[in-house]
Amino acid sequence: MTTPPTTVLVVDDDRANLDSVARIFQREGLETLTASNGTEALELLRRPEVSVMVTDLMMPGMDGQELLKASRTIRPDVEVVLMTAYGTVETAVAAMKDGAYDFITKPLKRHSLVKSVQKALERHELAAENRVLKAKLAEMGNAGGRAMVGQSPAFRAMMDTLRQAAPSTATVLLLGESGTGKELAARALHEQSNRARGPFVAINCGALPESILEAELFGVERGAFTGAVARREGRFERASGGTLFLDEVGEMPLSAQVKLLRVLQEGELERLGGTQTVKVDVRIVAATNKDLQREVAEGRFREDLYYRLNVVEVRVPALASRREDIPLLADAFLRRFAAKNGKALRGFSPDAVSVLENYAWPGNVRELEHAVERAVVLAKSDVLEVADLPEAVRKGPLGSAGQLVIPIGTPMEEIERRVIHETLRHTKGDKTLAARLLGIAARTIYRKLEREASGPPGTGGDEGPGSNPAE
Repeated sequence: MTTPPTTVLVVDDDRANLDSVARIFQREGLETLTASNGTEALELLRRPEVSVMVTDLMMPGMDGQELLKASRTIRPDVEVVLMTAYGTVETAVAAMKDGAYDFITKPLKRHSLVKSVQKALERHELAAENRVLKAKLAEMGNAGGRAMVGQSPAFRAMMDTLRQAAPSTATVLLLGESGTGKELAARALHEQSNRARGPFVAINCGALPESILEAELFGVERGAFTGAVARREGRFERASGGTLFLDEVGEMPLSAQVKLLRVLQEGELERLGGTQTVKVDVRIVAATNKDLQREVAEGRFREDLYYRLNVVEVRVPALASRREDIPLLADAFLRRFAAKNGKALRGFSPDAVSVLENYAWPGNVRELEHAVERAVVLAKSDVLEVADLPEAVRKGPLGSAGQLVIPIGTPMEEIERRVIHETLRHTKGDKTLAARLLGIAARTIYRKLEREASGPPGTGGDEGPGSNPAE
């Protein structure tokens, strides 16, 4: 299916202004359509290629605000930018409430007009991507599927790194808070790798006592200990030809770390109670919410094992760093739990979405998942309302879209990264404004984003949010 070309619809009863604005967009390489009144515009709006409408506010007959309201019914996906020589705060506020994306006063400045429309086009494209994602999620929901969901800059950066690392044989270390979805990231890595047809085997290193953990990892020979009545393969052997996911690897006892290191170095192991070596062909993906460098410094984690595991480092972002993904994730969970509980639900009310977006989510994606499941189970209508959400989410003291919650012990570079991304989210990607708010040079933001895109963080040296280098 081919995507229709991007087109801007310009509406103005002043022919000279209409032609002038249309030429501006044509010079920017955009397709344009023109209409001299609201009735003409509504007919042209039905064309699927129209992405943005730029309309004059004061026109005879149907004015720009009436046209805006009508367009919300015919093409709610089209972004609307209003032009007027009679700009007042009241008019602007009313237009924004009715769904206008932006409001520009005459005489028009070419740069401001082009920038506004480009931003509106980006928003239109993002909304289109969201609709595609929701359609895929609807298909997955019927089968009870689970997948990585998101479109925020932090999520995309993580997925880009996973895609780059997937075809290699390198071990990958996933870092992130509890509940961020590290196992799903590990599965995504496996599914995009050359081992996708092989098994994906997971083990939580922090959930098992030391003796049981070693038996589970490396296997057991008959008679190795009381109760070992038969030979049993460990997770390494079961994962042969595929991927072994070591969750909470920072909790692994030192004795098991020694044996794990040998397997990574030699590609072979000995089962508990055995003397013969067993060759294994496994790709290792490990995950932890601990600062392993600190664990190494304090003698709780082997330095040589740390470097063996940390060949490719991927940070799984906290939900507070990817707030744009909250509606998508909530919708995915709603569909899954509605199907599981046999409920016909249409979605969330706008107020409920606002509460979800503004809550701090200290438990990350896992907490959101549980909150939505509870809301689905207790829902009294086909739309989830604020009252259906857990009280902790409705009244959470940390809940604010203007706040960023940073757990104690978060590395400084990760704090800087989160602050920059959250500020960019509030400035809608305007790096110059974000730099001004943070009191740093714009080039510092560009440099940090470029470094993040080109590889894992941790090779710092740039100015942090507290510095103020000259422009």
